[in-house]
Amino acid sequence: MQFSEHWLRQYVNPALDSQGLSHALTMAGLEVEELEPVAAAFTKVVVAEIISAEKHPDADRLQVCKVDVGNGEPLQIVCGAPNARAGLKAPCALVGAELPGFKIKQAKVRGVESFGMMCSAKELGLAEESDGILELSADAQVGQDIRALFDLDDKLFTLKLTPNRTDCLSIAGIARDVTALTGASLTLPEINPVAAVHTQQQGVKVSEPDACPRYAGRLIQGVNATAPTPDWMVRRLERSGIRSISAIVDITNYVLLEQGQPLHAFDADKLKGDIEVRYARSGEALLLLNDENVTLSNDMLVIADDSSPLALAGIMGGDGSAVGDATRNIFLESAFFAPAVIVGKARRLNFSTDSSYRFERGVDFGNTVQALERASQLILEICGGQAGPVTEVLHDLPERKPVRLRLDRLNSVLGIVLDAAIVGTLLERLNFSFTLVDGGFEVVPPSYRFDIEIEEDLIEEVARLHGYDNIPALAPHDDLQMLPAAEARLSRNWLRDTLAASGYQEIVSYSFVDEAWERDFLGNANPIALKNPIASNLSVMRSGLWAGLIETLTYNLNRRQERVRLFEIGSAYFAEDAAYREVGRISGLAYGDAEPEQWALAAREVDFFDVKAAVDRLTNGRAQYVAAQHAALHPGQTAQIVLDGQPVGWIGKLHPKWQQHYQLPRSAVLFELDVEPLLQREVASYAQVAKFPPVRRDIAVVVDEITPIQSLLDTMRSSKNTLISEISLFDVYRGKGIAEGKKSLAFLVLMQDTQKTLTDAEADAVMAELLDLLVRHHGAALRN
Repeated sequence: MQFSEHWLRQYVNPALDSQGLSHALTMAGLEVEELEPVAAAFTKVVVAEIISAEKHPDADRLQVCKVDVGNGEPLQIVCGAPNARAGLKAPCALVGAELPGFKIKQAKVRGVESFGMMCSAKELGLAEESDGILELSADAQVGQDIRALFDLDDKLFTLKLTPNRTDCLSIAGIARDVTALTGASLTLPEINPVAAVHTQQQGVKVSEPDACPRYAGRLIQGVNATAPTPDWMVRRLERSGIRSISAIVDITNYVLLEQGQPLHAFDADKLKGDIEVRYARSGEALLLLNDENVTLSNDMLVIADDSSPLALAGIMGGDGSAVGDATRNIFLESAFFAPAVIVGKARRLNFSTDSSYRFERGVDFGNTVQALERASQLILEICGGQAGPVTEVLHDLPERKPVRLRLDRLNSVLGIVLDAAIVGTLLERLNFSFTLVDGGFEVVPPSYRFDIEIEEDLIEEVARLHGYDNIPALAPHDDLQMLPAAEARLSRNWLRDTLAASGYQEIVSYSFVDEAWERDFLGNANPIALKNPIASNLSVMRSGLWAGLIETLTYNLNRRQERVRLFEIGSAYFAEDAAYREVGRISGLAYGDAEPEQWALAAREVDFFDVKAAVDRLTNGRAQYVAAQHAALHPGQTAQIVLDGQPVGWIGKLHPKWQQHYQLPRSAVLFELDVEPLLQREVASYAQVAKFPPVRRDIAVVVDEITPIQSLLDTMRSSKNTLISEISLFDVYRGKGIAEGKKSLAFLVLMQDTQKTLTDAEADAVMAELLDLLVRHHGAALRN
């Protein structure tokens, strides 16, 4: 919203300079994006009249002019403008004048003295280009300062309004806010109903009252459509970014800027029958004022007569009923259209208008007829004519529901104490009607404040009027208490620290993935689809975290990072009947050499067991690994991770087909586990330290090749013999002396008693018990 400061100050003139007013508006939420003068600075330029203009004796393109500048004796000025002529009034820069970029001095031009310079608009900084000196109106007063004549000491304010402040899309609305902020008196133009001098009315029918609850208009006959627009109006329009077209169109644009109400004038003689507000019929077309021929859809509201659409309601008029120089009778329209009906329609047609911008956000439905009267006043003053009575069709207008404002809630949010008297004064300055209720106010916002709907809106209004600068910036204060941390539970940060210590780096990726990834890579045939995905390749919620790891690996390989360790802690999502389930997961990936390149170690590619070591750290060595199959992992190099008898994740080498799909020179090893089981741990308990030496015994058994080693360890540990302190595998042998399909496993067994030194007989008894378990459960044979 751009406007002239002088225009605003005609309605409200606070005791603030331009910068002070700009700061006040910005601090009140009406951000001043730009404040600039309407013209460059210059001095000593006055209105002058050329008395005579004669050819220069030594130059064909120069003239020697006698110029009256209002000081009695005419000045002699040499001028090269082609339009310089006797009787013309134009700006004259006197000797000593400072123009943008240069200073005027007394000079000789081809031997003839010149005591000033006749100025073009370009030389005054008023235009980028000009063909000659700036021609002024014949009634311009000779000797008057040009800055005063054109009001060039004015400044342009450009507001960057938030979408909710549609009431400030007008000079009157901004003036109301300035009055509320500063307390300065408000003097808006007096609007009196125009007396009807004839009885003719245009028939109006509103077929869609929900879309157009209020429609008003009047016939004005005998207007002079070629009447010139007053200079003051042209100036205000141009300084608001609107070019002058014709008097009637300029007046509707002026009222739009002044009152915030879009208007439209139809050539009444071009109308056929009654006006109807209806939705367009499929296939109807309309040639708009911007010369664009649009095909209308049936959700577009139009103003039509008995034959065809005349205008796109709330957006733009049609060319067929437009006002022209030959227009003598007009039908002036002012209406309130529901924002939901107008929103998006102009953008669909690839343009925007001042009217649609306002109607989309909400126009003051209480000002519809007032704006019509204001435009009628100006048309009669400038273009003449005879006004008829106002035709108005009124249906159910939007209800302004009371909003409750609790005083304690207000003070709690703002962090200050405002009593009821102060708050009531602020609400009165905003013209909000209210009643006092227990503990606060019940406020009914005016029709032009569409944004006041909930209590927080009123709190914001009180805050900005009270002044954000008057609200102290206090540091947050609270009584903090140390919360108990469960000793049997770890934090996710422990998982992060563990993997970081193992050389892994954390990433954070999208929870959205491609549907094909879920189906093919993770075998999820029922992923959760997004209703409004941000991209076509991010259309479903992930049920695993490997997608982000693989993409990050590819990104790093493309940047010549050949050894990569990554992990992510995030959520996986699953659809279950009519509900959804979210599961915390930790996932990791290792790629490249097992160790950074160095002289002491031979290069070796990372393998399953390197990654298994990282998983063992996460599970504190409690995990078991069971051979299994996974769609994303290499057959034969894949295991399901089991913790306390429950499957909690997967580990394995990337499947060769996916390695080829992602064009990876080497394969990656991945793992993924549920987070929750990893956070559970046993609380440390006291155990007496034995004073007696341990006894070590080794046992070697031969079992079938397919027998898992872990099963033998589990069997021996199940004995629960209190003398056993440790059992572990230290050798696996296949070869000479071992039958085909068999393997030899050697275990060490540490035994210790806290009360005495063990005897050989006691140790032999324990070993016999263990051997018996292995024989009975696994068919093991003692190796000789």
